[in-house]
Amino acid sequence: MFHIAGENDIKEGRVTDIYFERTREILKSAGKNPVVRAEVTAGGLPNGYLWGILAGVEESLKLLQGVDSISVSCMPEGSFFRAHEPVMSIKGRYIDFGVYETALLGFLCQASGISTKAARCRIAASGALIYSFGARRIHPAISPMVDRCAYIGGADGVSTVMAAQLIGQEAVGTIPHSLILIMGDTLEATRAFDSVIKPSVKRISLVDTFNDEKFEAINVASGMGKSLFGIRLDTPSSRKGSFKEILEEIRWELDLRGFKKVKLIVSGGLDEKDILELNELVYAFGIGTAISGAEVVDFALDIVEIEGKPITKRGKKSGAKKVLRCEGCGNDIVVPREAKISGQICACCSQPLKDAFVEAIKDGRLKYEFLPAPELRKRVMEQYRYLIV
Repeated sequence: MFHIAGENDIKEGRVTDIYFERTREILKSAGKNPVVRAEVTAGGLPNGYLWGILAGVEESLKLLQGVDSISVSCMPEGSFFRAHEPVMSIKGRYIDFGVYETALLGFLCQASGISTKAARCRIAASGALIYSFGARRIHPAISPMVDRCAYIGGADGVSTVMAAQLIGQEAVGTIPHSLILIMGDTLEATRAFDSVIKPSVKRISLVDTFNDEKFEAINVASGMGKSLFGIRLDTPSSRKGSFKEILEEIRWELDLRGFKKVKLIVSGGLDEKDILELNELVYAFGIGTAISGAEVVDFALDIVEIEGKPITKRGKKSGAKKVLRCEGCGNDIVVPREAKISGQICACCSQPLKDAFVEAIKDGRLKYEFLPAPELRKRVMEQYRYLIV
């Protein structure tokens, strides 16, 4: 069997840290089960980022749904957020939800890290496309989640079959080195692809298997003619030298021979810095480990009230809070939960401020609307105007 937890294991609290089970046992013995409010907040963001993209909300709400005493409000999935401002607030009897803290944070931390990285790559790419190619760098049990979060953050496509079905899109991909090695020749492999695969799939040839990329690109373009959509370079670091100069050389040679419409697609250990350097030459980037192995957002879940009284640990701010957001410039302020919103305006642009939270669960009943992945992606991309890479 595979070393994975099933949905029932997660819902039954079996993936919790042991001290939550022990705490539950102690509180039951003491006859204590107070109503508390806890908030999810990131004390900082990876690599000094100024913002993150919130993901994992839907799975978190499915985890808490049905717990009678629980009410949850949160930023909607796909919202941008900043360090030190809450993204979710949970109110309920502590014993009823404390055992879920480990899983809840696991959902939010990893998913948000992936969506954040995908958004940064998408913004850096400007007019080029971004594809999520990182499934082989992670446990296959979570690859659909990873690709979904990458797509929500801004990736234009995903490579795995199940994830593509999950987001309602066609999977994207080209030709593997294995096909070329078995066929024995790049052009022959490309021709075989062309003769077998349905016409709606773009003909993109991989040109770094046997020979110099420039000469392979010329050979394939000459042999395939108008049916060739693009070429992909997955050049290993030991052969790259200046990747930009290789691409410039190939672009020159293809254009000189009348193949100006042939696109350049690149992959192989690329990150934001590479995207910024190459985006003027490249039609699409296949991004693997940088997205699938993105640093997590270090969220924490902290009690901020017990039986309505503000209290929390050192280093945190007690009391329930809400985030007011300006839709004009994206500026946020964090205020006490009971503060009045009416009449509040942004200090930067004088536009009205709105509560960034929505009611998600009320007394265990789900009120949150789950949106299809394309609509979540649209929500994220509409917020790019507020974000700087």
